[in-house]
Amino acid sequence: MKVYKSYDDLPKIKLPEEREIFISDSTIRDGSQMPGIVMNKWHKLKIYEFLHEIGIEKLETFVFNERDRAAIKLMLDHGYESPEITGWARAVPADIDMVLEVDGIEETGILMSVSDSHVFDKMGLASREAAAEKYLNALQYAVDHGLRTRAHIEDMTRADNYNFVYPLIEKLLEIDPECTIRLCDTVGFGLPFCVVDEPYGIPSMIKHIKNELGAVNIETHCHDDFGLAVANSLAGYWHGANWSSVTFLGIGERAGNAEMEKLLILLAERVEGFDKYNLESITRFAKFMEKEIGIRIPRNKSVVGKNIFAHESGIHAAGVIKNPFTYEPFLPEKVGGERIFLIGDSSGIEVLRFKVQETLNDLMDVEITIGKNDVRLKAILKDIQKLYDQEKRVSCISDEEIQAYVEKYFLFESVVKRDMHHADVDLEDEE
Repeated sequence: MKVYKSYDDLPKIKLPEEREIFISDSTIRDGSQMPGIVMNKWHKLKIYEFLHEIGIEKLETFVFNERDRAAIKLMLDHGYESPEITGWARAVPADIDMVLEVDGIEETGILMSVSDSHVFDKMGLASREAAAEKYLNALQYAVDHGLRTRAHIEDMTRADNYNFVYPLIEKLLEIDPECTIRLCDTVGFGLPFCVVDEPYGIPSMIKHIKNELGAVNIETHCHDDFGLAVANSLAGYWHGANWSSVTFLGIGERAGNAEMEKLLILLAERVEGFDKYNLESITRFAKFMEKEIGIRIPRNKSVVGKNIFAHESGIHAAGVIKNPFTYEPFLPEKVGGERIFLIGDSSGIEVLRFKVQETLNDLMDVEITIGKNDVRLKAILKDIQKLYDQEKRVSCISDEEIQAYVEKYFLFESVVKRDMHHADVDLEDEE
C-alpha cells in the first residue's frame, strides 16, 4: 500500500528520454516591452544577478541603444559564466552588425515572421519566397561573421507550416545545423495536446522539427493570451524541445509570456533530476520586481503571491499547523517565502490559539502553551466573530490587533487573573 504523508513520499515524474533541458530568460528583452514598464541599466543588472543566483543558462537582450549596451557592459563586468548574454536582431545585416559590435556576445536571435499576416501586412513583402530569402540571407550573414544563431520563427501557430515554415527551417538548418529553432506562439494560439496538428499543436510541431527536420536545438517561446503559456512550454519539453524562453512573473506584451517561476518550481519539485536551479531567491526577486519595476503581483499568484503560504480558513490552518504537507504543495523556504497565519471570518480556534501563543511568546520571551478550551481564547474568538457577524469588518485581523487582544485578556484584566485558577482553564493542549 502506498502512503503519501510527506513531500518525500510523492514520486517524481520523468522527462521522456531523460534529455537535458535549459531555460533562456527574456525578462529584460520581451519583458521590457510590457506597456508601462521602463527598465534602466541598474534594474537590468539586478535582474541579471538574480538570474545568476537561480542558475538560468541564458539571457537575451536588445543592443539597439546606449542604455542597452551600458547594461550589457555592467553584466559582463561581473564575469559570471551564467547566464550567457545573447543578442536579438531583426533579419537585416544592420541589426546583426550592432550585435557584433558588442564584445562578449557570441549568439544572437534573429526574428523571422512566418504567418501571412506578418509577412504581407506587417512587413509589406510581396511573397512568402521574399520572406524566406530575407531570413536565409540574415542567418547566413550572422554565421559568416562567427555568431551562434537562434531562428525566432514568429507567429508559427498561425502559419502554413507544411507548405512554408518547415521547408524554411530545413534550409536554415542547412546553413547552421546547430541553430536553435525557436517556435514562437506569438499570440497564444498554441495548444499542448498531442492530438492537435499544425498550426496549433505544440507537440506535433516540436516532434516534426526534431524528428523530420533533424533540429538539435529547439526552443519554445509562448505567450499567455489564452492562459496556456506554461502548459505549452511544458509540452515543448515533453515532446523534444530542450530550451524554453520565459520571463520572470510572465511579464511581456499583452498577457505576457510563460512564467519562469512556475516552470522552475515544477521542474525542481515534481520532475526527477532537476536540482540544478536554486529557487531560494525567487521571493526576493518578486519583491524587487514589484517595488522597483512596478509589477503588481496578485496576492493569489502561484509561487510568489503573498497568499501562497497564507492560511486563514480554520480547517486549512489547523491542518498546516499539524503538518504543512496537508495544504502546502511545497515548503515556503524552497522559494525563500514565509508561512503566515491570518485571522479572518473563516478562522477557528486552532489558528487563533497559534497566533495567541506566538504573540505571548514574543511579549514574554518564554514558551507558553494555551489550551484550546482556555476561556480567554474563547473570549477573543467571540469578540472577533462579533465583528464579522455585525459586518463591521471586511478584512483580516492584524497582528497588532491580536496583540491588543492578548494584552487585554491575558495580561491586564483582573478577570483573567481570577480565571487563571479556574477549573476550565487548561494551559496544556488537550488534543
